[in-house]
Amino acid sequence: MNDQPYAVALLSGGLDSMVAAARAREDGFALLALSVDYNQRHRVELAAARRIAHALGAARHVILPLDLSAFGGSALTAEIDVPKTGVGEAIPVTYVPARNTVLLSLALSWAEAVGARDLVIGVNALDYSGYPDCRPEFIAAFEDMAGLATKAGVEGARFTVHAPLQHLTKAQIVLEAARLGLDAGMSWSCYDPAPGGVHCGLCDSCRLRQRGFAEAGLPDPTVYAQRP
Repeated sequence: MNDQPYAVALLSGGLDSMVAAARAREDGFALLALSVDYNQRHRVELAAARRIAHALGAARHVILPLDLSAFGGSALTAEIDVPKTGVGEAIPVTYVPARNTVLLSLALSWAEAVGARDLVIGVNALDYSGYPDCRPEFIAAFEDMAGLATKAGVEGARFTVHAPLQHLTKAQIVLEAARLGLDAGMSWSCYDPAPGGVHCGLCDSCRLRQRGFAEAGLPDPTVYAQRP
């Protein structure tokens, strides 16, 4: 029987979620990895999530189907072109409406079901492309909501959302992956995979990834179809 406390880690397959989950493991948690197949354009990230969950020794990895393309409203879930012109200031069309609220709610449900009180998410408030559900205010509000929305919370339990990358730059996240001994090549960042199953190199996420490795001064193991 496992004597470590469990943490439910949202594992998208991206670099940030991989590093956040690895940090939780380093902190002594046994990982319950949750990935959501929301019919995202870049579903190849789910294969990366499987690789990462195995590499991190997750006690269990659930890939939960939840087709958000039924709602649309995002370039990741509808027939909307993924921008390739660079990272802007406005909230981009790759924002999926309320995605992190949905994903954390699923993680909360699993956590309460198994008696866990810790959730892990790889959100980042610096190099975050303007997504509102990556902000510290959102994480704090979700913790408060979890106490109101659950039987465990009403009975006095406190749920904690661990967001260890919240105030790191992408370069610092790359360096943290190296410190943790992670193979960054296992992760997937691209929003619009190119033919041959490689990163497009031009979407916001690819640009942030490239910049992170360059600023960290570490080799980028990613194969890109193009570079800016």
